[in-house]
Amino acid sequence: QVQLVESGGDLVQAGGSLRLSCAASGSILSINFMGWYRQAPGKQRELVAGITSVVSTNYLDSVKGRFTVSRDYAKNMVYLQMSSLLPKDTAVYYCVADVRTGVTTGLKTYWGQGTQVTVSS
Repeated sequence: QVQLVESGGDLVQAGGSLRLSCAASGSILSINFMGWYRQAPGKQRELVAGITSVVSTNYLDSVKGRFTVSRDYAKNMVYLQMSSLLPKDTAVYYCVADVRTGVTTGLKTYWGQGTQVTVSS
């Protein structure tokens, strides 16, 4: 019913910037939360940044001041603006959304396919 499609991953030098985009489509009544996780080789997946329908945001401590998450409510899209990138930011980045598809149903979590971000030194 719901599909998340990410774009924007790339190879970039340390200190550079990237913007990731994620579009949700399908049978969407409302989205309560949209955000970004990442997973580096040999490490567990971690929440990088998220934004809710209340327009509140949260960030992983290590990216505060460097990354900015934003959302286009009308288009069901979420973005992650990444600046001052570091090699430790190298990971597969996944878009996630908590979606309500029906009036009588609860929230369900959907995941994107992931997009590779590689930061070279």
